[in-house]
Amino acid sequence: MGVSQMPVAEGKSVQQTVEILTRKLEMLGAEKQGTFSVDCETYHTAASTLGSQGQAGKLMYVMHNSEYPLSCFALFENGPCLIADTNFDVLMVKLKGFFQSAKASKIETRGTRYQYCDFLVKVGTVTMGPSARGISVEVEYCPCVVASDCWSLLLEFLQSFLGSHTPGAPAVFGNRHDAVYGPADTMVQYMELFNKIRKQQQVPVAGIR
Repeated sequence: MGVSQMPVAEGKSVQQTVEILTRKLEMLGAEKQGTFSVDCETYHTAASTLGSQGQAGKLMYVMHNSEYPLSCFALFENGPCLIADTNFDVLMVKLKGFFQSAKASKIETRGTRYQYCDFLVKVGTVTMGPSARGISVEVEYCPCVVASDCWSLLLEFLQSFLGSHTPGAPAVFGNRHDAVYGPADTMVQYMELFNKIRKQQQVPVAGIR
C-alpha cells in the first residue's frame, strides 16, 4: 500500500541496516510470515521500429511479485499498467523485434514479511546483479482498500520503526484519491523505487567527493 526506500544507516552496510529494522519490528511484536520478492526487467523499443525521425525509444518494465504468483505486470513510463498471466514472459521473447531486453537491467528486492496486528510489513534488500543497492519497505493496512482513508494510520505506524526516515504519501495516493487500491498501484511504486535506486548508482565520477 505504501512502498518507500530506507536510507542505509551511517557507518552500516545494507544488510546491517536491514537487521536493525527487522529487530525493531520484532521488538514491537511483529511476527515473521514467510518471505517475499519483487523483480523488474527493463525493455526498450527495438531500433528497427523507431524509423528515421530521431524518435525517442520507449521503456517498458516487466515485473513479478511473489504476492501474485500467477501474474505478470507490464508498466510503461508515464503510462498504463497491464496485468497479465505469467505466459507474458514467453510473449516478450516472441516480441523481440519490437522490444529488446536492456543489458544488465534486472533489479529485485527480496526479504521477510512481517505481520503486526492488521499491518503487513515487507523489508527487502534491493539488488542489481550480485550487489546490494538499497532497502525497500512496504507497509499495508489489510482492512482498508482505499489507501487515502488510512494513510494517517499508516504514517503513525511507520514512524514507530522508521523514525525520521518516514516517507511522505506516495504520488499514487494523490492521483487516485478515493479509488480502491490494487496490485497495480503497488507495482507502480516499486517501479519508481527501482528507477530511483538505479539513478543513485549512476552518479558521475566527477561529482563524487
